[in-house]
Amino acid sequence: MLLWLADLLGSHIRAFNVFNYTTLRAVMAALTSLAISLMMGPWVIRKLTELKVGQAVRNDGPQTHLVKAGTPTMGGSLILLAITITMLLWADLSNKYVWLLLGVMLGTGALGFYDDWRKVVYKDPKGVSAKFKMGWQSAIAIGAGVFLIATAKLPASTELIVPFFKTVAYPLGAVGFCVLTYFVIVGTSNAVNLTDGLDGLAALPTVLVAAGLAIFAYVAGHAVFSKYLGLPFIPGAHEVVVFCAAMCGACLGFLWFNAYPAQVFMGDVGALALGAALGAVAVIVRQEIVLFLMGGLFVMEALSVMIQVTSFKLTGKRVFRMAPLHHHFELKGWKETQVVVRFWIVTMMLVLIGLSTLKLR
Repeated sequence: MLLWLADLLGSHIRAFNVFNYTTLRAVMAALTSLAISLMMGPWVIRKLTELKVGQAVRNDGPQTHLVKAGTPTMGGSLILLAITITMLLWADLSNKYVWLLLGVMLGTGALGFYDDWRKVVYKDPKGVSAKFKMGWQSAIAIGAGVFLIATAKLPASTELIVPFFKTVAYPLGAVGFCVLTYFVIVGTSNAVNLTDGLDGLAALPTVLVAAGLAIFAYVAGHAVFSKYLGLPFIPGAHEVVVFCAAMCGACLGFLWFNAYPAQVFMGDVGALALGAALGAVAVIVRQEIVLFLMGGLFVMEALSVMIQVTSFKLTGKRVFRMAPLHHHFELKGWKETQVVVRFWIVTMMLVLIGLSTLKLR
């Protein structure tokens, strides 16, 4: 919206042409979403408190979590609202990736909202059924894959890019690309959801991974930079930078209220949506393997649950004291803030490793 206005004014006042630069709009998007989150946060928390959508706490978990019972959840709706408003203001609304990312994010966010609503309003601890959740996520992920296949302009837009190698790329074909898109979006969505179990644990890693992917998106959307760094050129991918910046600002603003001791929790409405959005960004810029590296924290959290469930079903024994992984360390004696900050540090290192693939080819 503002880009259209700037283009209109730019024909009369050249200074407005500066808004055509993706980097400037990305900075403004980050600041805008941050401001929206900070300003609307107290109001959202009050409304959630009035609606009595308090978080339920597992009795078999760390006893220190019992004091969290009743803390407002579904705060992720604030993040989604901030990102959506920001994108409508600063993004190029003629860009197909803008609408794809908003569709994936809001679609999975609606699923998370419904899941949270059933848990806190109808007092249903299971929320929606696993079959219903997977069906909804699958429809969104496969729909995204079909859309990207149908609108791809270059063969590189559907190849699997292997980092650390300049010329290693595998054509996937339509079916292979949709399968990969499915696993990346659905897997990342659920992995971030599993990570969201401690105050601030999921928010900052999401910011760090989104910032890392924003750099890849900028390079992929720039013909000269992508050629120099050996990455596939994806026309229009530069606009993904604005989305990633909006995500960073919104999550940082939310973290202001979600930091220990949390005034509000993200809930499935935020975690499922943010994870799916990160997965969609990685698919668009052809960096699924890099997402696996940078989002290693999310991967470890998801794997810990899979290993725990498999081990218990096959042997009747548990590998971890409790899954997901962050609860295991809590039960080993780490304080909640120690777990969170140390996991943040791990994510910072993993993002740097992911960024190193830009040159190590």
